[in-house]
Amino acid sequence: MTDTGLITSLRATRFFLDRPVEEAELDAIVDVARWTGSARNRQPWRFVAVTDGAVRAELARHGRYAQVLAVAPAVLVLLSDPGAGEDTEFDLGRVCQSVLLAAHARGLGSCPVTVHPEENARRAARLVGAPPPWRAGHAVALGHPAPTPRGRSAIPTGRKPLTELLTHHRPGSD
Repeated sequence: MTDTGLITSLRATRFFLDRPVEEAELDAIVDVARWTGSARNRQPWRFVAVTDGAVRAELARHGRYAQVLAVAPAVLVLLSDPGAGEDTEFDLGRVCQSVLLAAHARGLGSCPVTVHPEENARRAARLVGAPPPWRAGHAVALGHPAPTPRGRSAIPTGRKPLTELLTHHRPGSD
């Protein structure tokens, strides 16, 4: 698959087979994601892989749309230090996308989740054994994709056309 195909075929997966994700697969995903660039190469992230069902179920209660964490066979919790700098959230977005693409390249489905409000992000970090000041503001549900149940999605599908999203600034054309 081409790089473009890898990106354009990536979709959020919310339904998973009852099949574990091997520890070696989780290691390989993070090994790729750790090469993601970050501001001043700070790498302001840490990861915790969670496969225990009770912990995944508890994590699923820490965000408005986090329920998928309970049904995924594995969850990758993304930790950050709130004092690491103003661009940490941007760096976390970058590394999260790397996780999603690395999982997709391995044939795994994924769904990114935001853990909120801030108190939940701190609680989730403690739940997975991360000491202060680490917070768990984001997590990724991972697993072998199951077929999506039939029915209509409440979420719009497709992408806006390039012409709607991109404007070329040309000096002197004001």
